[in-house]
Amino acid sequence: MPHFASGVVRFQETVFPEKRPLFEKLALGQAPEALFITCSDSRIETAMITQTEPGELFVCRNAGNIVPPHSKQTGGITASIEFAVSVLKVPHIVVCGHTECGAMKGAMNPESVASLEHVSEWLGHARAAVSIANELGKDLDDAQRMWLLLKENVKLQLQHLRTHPSVALALATGNLTLHGWVYDIKSGEVAALAQEGDQFLPVRDRYAAEIARLLDHRSCAA
Repeated sequence: MPHFASGVVRFQETVFPEKRPLFEKLALGQAPEALFITCSDSRIETAMITQTEPGELFVCRNAGNIVPPHSKQTGGITASIEFAVSVLKVPHIVVCGHTECGAMKGAMNPESVASLEHVSEWLGHARAAVSIANELGKDLDDAQRMWLLLKENVKLQLQHLRTHPSVALALATGNLTLHGWVYDIKSGEVAALAQEGDQFLPVRDRYAAEIARLLDHRSCAA
């Protein structure tokens, strides 16, 4: 805890003064560009990965970057999705999985979490992805099958997202785009689901046109 407390002091004495105009603006409200749904894993640092500032991402984290299908049962993820889409009007939602995910290891080997009642039930939302990975990856080794599961889980959670009324409406009106990512902790690479089809591409290739336009805009502004 002293490490965290000293970090707060450094933030207050160094970081905050340098970014005071940003925080004064943020105190008036938020307008994030994306809802970013990712895992609770302590190794996933969303701002570092995306190089974003405070106020740019509305972040939801849970074990396994899971999105339960819409139901009458209210939960934190469901409420956060509704708020982000209906109130904040985010134009993008990203579901981001990652390598070495303990939740996905538990989903692949349910006996390992059998004594954890709530974890086991929660991972049921990834069961279809496990079935797909086991069938399509039956001739793969464990590491390859896990990589397949990480991608299939992201795709499954994107399907679950579409069952939420606020998301369905925003998609139908062209006001929202869904994105699926998988982050490799060891290499720093991010694989992104292609706009059409189910292939994952390096993020630099998936968003090549958008990145080029952004760089051109920045060059013109300079």
